Amino acid sequence: MSGFVLIVRPQPGLATTLSAAKDMGLNAIGYPLFDIVPCDWECPDPAQFDALLIGSANAIRRGGEALEQLKDKPVYAVGETTAQLARDAGFTVAATGTGGLQSLLDGMDPPKRLLRISGADHVALSAPAGVNIHNVIAYKTTPLELPEPLRPLHDLGLTVMLHSAAAAEQFARESRRLALQRNRISLVVIGPRVAAAVGEGWHAVHVSSAPNDRAMLEMVKNVCI
Repeated sequence: MSGFVLIVRPQPGLATTLSAAKDMGLNAIGYPLFDIVPCDWECPDPAQFDALLIGSANAIRRGGEALEQLKDKPVYAVGETTAQLARDAGFTVAATGTGGLQSLLDGMDPPKRLLRISGADHVALSAPAGVNIHNVIAYKTTPLELPEPLRPLHDLGLTVMLHSAAAAEQFARESRRLALQRNRISLVVIGPRVAAAVGEGWHAVHVSSAPNDRAMLEMVKNVCI
Protein backbone atom coordinates (compact mmCIF):
# COMPACT_ATOMS: atom_id res chain seq x y z
CA MET A 1 0.00 0.00 0.00
CA SER A 2 1.04 3.63 -0.38
CA GLY A 3 1.02 6.44 2.13
CA PHE A 4 1.05 6.60 5.91
CA VAL A 5 -1.71 6.30 8.50
CA LEU A 6 -1.53 8.53 11.56
CA ILE A 7 -3.36 7.36 14.70
CA VAL A 8 -3.80 10.04 17.36
CA ARG A 9 -6.07 8.48 20.01
CA PRO A 10 -4.90 8.34 23.65
CA GLN A 11 -3.23 5.31 25.17
CA PRO A 12 -3.97 2.46 25.62
CA GLY A 13 -6.35 2.68 22.64
CA LEU A 14 -3.55 3.99 20.43
CA ALA A 15 -1.44 0.85 20.93
CA THR A 16 -4.45 -1.38 20.18
CA THR A 17 -5.32 0.45 16.95
CA LEU A 18 -1.67 0.68 15.90
CA SER A 19 -1.22 -3.08 16.30
CA ALA A 20 -4.42 -3.84 14.35
CA ALA A 21 -3.38 -1.43 11.58
CA LYS A 22 0.01 -3.08 11.18
CA ASP A 23 -1.63 -6.53 11.12
CA MET A 24 -3.64 -5.29 8.13
CA GLY A 25 -0.48 -4.21 6.32
CA LEU A 26 -0.96 -0.47 6.86
CA ASN A 27 2.03 1.86 7.21
CA ALA A 28 0.82 3.15 10.57
CA ILE A 29 2.43 5.55 13.02
CA GLY A 30 1.01 6.77 16.29
CA TYR A 31 1.21 9.96 18.34
CA PRO A 32 -1.41 10.55 21.06
CA LEU A 33 -3.14 13.92 20.87
CA PHE A 34 -4.39 13.58 24.45
CA ASP A 35 -3.48 12.27 27.84
CA ILE A 36 -6.40 10.95 29.90
CA VAL A 37 -6.31 12.29 33.47
CA PRO A 38 -8.58 10.93 36.22
CA CYS A 39 -10.72 13.39 38.20
CA ASP A 40 -11.68 13.13 41.85
CA TRP A 41 -15.39 12.39 42.06
CA GLU A 42 -17.71 11.38 44.83
CA CYS A 43 -20.05 8.49 44.19
CA PRO A 44 -23.70 9.41 44.75
CA ASP A 45 -25.90 7.08 46.78
CA PRO A 46 -26.02 3.91 44.64
CA ALA A 47 -29.58 3.24 45.80
CA GLN A 48 -30.71 6.23 43.70
CA PHE A 49 -29.82 4.46 40.43
CA ASP A 50 -30.91 1.42 38.48
CA ALA A 51 -27.97 1.23 36.09
CA LEU A 52 -24.84 2.91 34.74
CA LEU A 53 -24.50 4.62 31.38
CA ILE A 54 -20.95 4.39 30.03
CA GLY A 55 -19.96 6.17 26.82
CA SER A 56 -16.23 5.47 26.85
CA ALA A 57 -13.86 2.77 28.06
CA ASN A 58 -11.98 5.58 29.81
CA ALA A 59 -14.79 5.79 32.36
CA ILE A 60 -13.88 2.26 33.45
CA ARG A 61 -10.11 2.70 33.10
CA ARG A 62 -10.03 6.03 34.97
CA GLY A 63 -13.11 5.71 37.21
CA GLY A 64 -11.06 4.97 40.30
CA GLU A 65 -12.19 3.68 43.67
CA ALA A 66 -15.68 5.19 43.43
CA LEU A 67 -16.57 2.51 40.87
CA GLU A 68 -16.28 -0.16 43.55
CA GLN A 69 -19.49 1.11 45.14
CA LEU A 70 -21.38 0.52 41.89
CA LYS A 71 -20.37 -3.02 40.95
CA ASP A 72 -23.91 -4.34 41.47
CA LYS A 73 -25.34 -1.92 38.88
CA PRO A 74 -25.82 -3.18 35.32
CA VAL A 75 -23.98 -1.26 32.60
CA TYR A 76 -25.37 0.18 29.39
CA ALA A 77 -22.21 0.48 27.27
CA VAL A 78 -21.70 2.53 24.11
CA GLY A 79 -19.90 -0.28 22.26
CA GLU A 80 -18.36 -3.72 22.58
CA THR A 81 -14.90 -2.51 23.64
CA THR A 82 -16.40 -0.56 26.53
CA ALA A 83 -18.72 -3.47 27.37
CA GLN A 84 -15.86 -5.97 27.52
CA LEU A 85 -13.77 -3.70 29.72
CA ALA A 86 -16.76 -3.33 32.06
CA ARG A 87 -17.11 -7.13 32.24
CA ASP A 88 -13.39 -7.48 32.94
CA ALA A 89 -13.80 -4.99 35.80
CA GLY A 90 -16.58 -7.09 37.35
CA PHE A 91 -19.71 -5.41 35.99
CA THR A 92 -22.70 -7.04 34.34
CA VAL A 93 -23.54 -5.55 30.94
CA ALA A 94 -27.27 -5.02 30.36
CA ALA A 95 -26.96 -3.79 26.76
CA THR A 96 -24.33 -2.77 24.23
CA GLY A 97 -24.91 -0.03 21.69
CA THR A 98 -23.80 0.13 18.08
CA GLY A 99 -24.62 3.72 17.12
CA GLY A 100 -23.79 5.91 20.11
CA LEU A 101 -25.36 6.51 23.51
CA GLN A 102 -28.46 8.28 22.19
CA SER A 103 -29.64 5.25 20.23
CA LEU A 104 -28.99 3.10 23.28
CA LEU A 105 -31.12 5.44 25.39
CA ASP A 106 -33.92 5.51 22.85
CA GLY A 107 -34.24 1.74 23.04
CA MET A 108 -34.59 1.56 26.84
CA ASP A 109 -37.77 0.56 28.62
CA PRO A 110 -38.68 3.22 31.22
CA PRO A 111 -38.64 3.93 34.02
CA LYS A 112 -34.86 4.07 34.41
CA ARG A 113 -32.61 6.03 36.75
CA LEU A 114 -29.17 6.18 35.17
CA LEU A 115 -25.82 7.31 36.51
CA ARG A 116 -23.74 8.47 33.56
CA ILE A 117 -20.00 8.28 34.19
CA SER A 118 -18.23 10.41 31.58
CA GLY A 119 -15.37 12.69 30.73
CA ALA A 120 -15.35 16.46 31.03
CA ASP A 121 -15.90 16.63 27.25
CA HIS A 122 -18.98 14.54 26.49
CA VAL A 123 -21.90 14.39 24.07
CA ALA A 124 -25.17 15.97 25.17
CA LEU A 125 -28.01 13.44 25.40
CA SER A 126 -31.78 13.69 25.26
CA ALA A 127 -33.41 11.45 27.84
CA PRO A 128 -36.65 9.74 26.71
CA ALA A 129 -39.76 10.08 28.84
CA GLY A 130 -39.36 8.12 32.05
CA VAL A 131 -35.55 7.99 31.85
CA ASN A 132 -33.58 10.20 34.24
CA ILE A 133 -29.82 10.75 33.92
CA HIS A 134 -27.42 12.03 36.57
CA ASN A 135 -23.93 12.81 35.26
CA VAL A 136 -20.58 12.61 37.07
CA ILE A 137 -17.17 13.52 35.61
CA ALA A 138 -14.57 10.80 36.12
CA TYR A 139 -11.79 11.99 33.80
CA LYS A 140 -10.61 14.79 31.56
CA THR A 141 -8.37 15.06 28.52
CA THR A 142 -5.15 17.06 28.41
CA PRO A 143 -4.16 18.04 24.84
CA LEU A 144 -0.70 17.15 23.52
CA GLU A 145 1.28 18.51 20.58
CA LEU A 146 2.23 16.60 17.43
CA PRO A 147 5.91 16.37 16.47
CA GLU A 148 7.45 18.51 13.73
CA PRO A 149 8.51 15.48 11.57
CA LEU A 150 4.92 15.09 10.38
CA ARG A 151 5.47 17.72 7.70
CA PRO A 152 7.47 15.53 5.24
CA LEU A 153 4.69 12.92 5.25
CA HIS A 154 2.57 15.21 3.06
CA ASP A 155 4.46 14.21 -0.05
CA LEU A 156 4.18 10.50 0.75
CA GLY A 157 0.44 10.61 1.45
CA LEU A 158 -1.11 10.92 4.89
CA THR A 159 -4.41 9.61 6.23
CA VAL A 160 -5.41 10.47 9.81
CA MET A 161 -7.80 8.42 11.95
CA LEU A 162 -9.98 10.49 14.30
CA HIS A 163 -11.96 8.68 17.01
CA SER A 164 -13.64 11.66 18.70
CA ALA A 165 -14.74 15.25 18.18
CA ALA A 166 -12.14 16.36 20.70
CA ALA A 167 -9.43 14.66 18.64
CA ALA A 168 -10.78 16.29 15.48
CA GLU A 169 -10.64 19.76 17.06
CA GLN A 170 -7.15 19.20 18.46
CA PHE A 171 -5.81 17.85 15.16
CA ALA A 172 -7.26 20.87 13.38
CA ARG A 173 -5.45 23.15 15.86
CA GLU A 174 -2.21 21.23 15.44
CA SER A 175 -2.46 21.36 11.65
CA ARG A 176 -2.56 25.16 11.92
CA ARG A 177 0.34 25.28 14.40
CA LEU A 178 2.52 23.06 12.21
CA ALA A 179 1.37 24.80 9.01
CA LEU A 180 0.32 21.46 7.52
CA GLN A 181 -1.29 21.56 4.09
CA ARG A 182 -4.78 20.26 4.69
CA ASN A 183 -5.43 19.56 1.03
CA ARG A 184 -2.76 16.84 1.21
CA ILE A 185 -4.33 15.06 4.20
CA SER A 186 -7.25 12.62 4.14
CA LEU A 187 -9.28 11.92 7.28
CA VAL A 188 -11.16 8.81 8.38
CA VAL A 189 -13.54 9.69 11.21
CA ILE A 190 -15.67 7.52 13.47
CA GLY A 191 -18.96 9.36 12.85
CA PRO A 192 -20.74 12.47 11.50
CA ARG A 193 -20.22 14.47 14.72
CA VAL A 194 -16.46 14.08 14.32
CA ALA A 195 -16.64 15.07 10.65
CA ALA A 196 -18.45 18.26 11.63
CA ALA A 197 -15.82 19.12 14.26
CA VAL A 198 -12.76 18.89 12.03
CA GLY A 199 -13.46 21.86 9.78
CA GLU A 200 -12.82 22.28 6.06
CA GLY A 201 -9.99 22.22 3.56
CA TRP A 202 -8.94 18.56 3.82
CA HIS A 203 -8.23 16.42 0.77
CA ALA A 204 -11.11 14.13 1.83
CA VAL A 205 -13.17 13.30 4.93
CA HIS A 206 -14.42 9.70 5.05
CA VAL A 207 -17.03 8.76 7.67
CA SER A 208 -16.76 5.18 8.95
CA SER A 209 -19.64 2.84 8.10
CA ALA A 210 -19.83 1.82 11.78
CA PRO A 211 -18.56 3.55 14.95
CA ASN A 212 -15.78 1.08 15.75
CA ASP A 213 -12.08 0.57 15.16
CA ARG A 214 -12.40 -2.32 12.70
CA ALA A 215 -14.71 -0.42 10.36
CA MET A 216 -12.43 2.62 10.47
CA LEU A 217 -9.37 0.53 9.64
CA GLU A 218 -11.16 -1.16 6.74
CA MET A 219 -12.03 2.26 5.35
CA VAL A 220 -8.44 3.44 5.82
CA LYS A 221 -7.22 0.43 3.86
CA ASN A 222 -9.63 1.20 1.03
CA VAL A 223 -8.77 4.90 0.76
CA CYS A 224 -5.01 4.52 1.20
CA ILE A 225 -4.42 2.01 -1.54
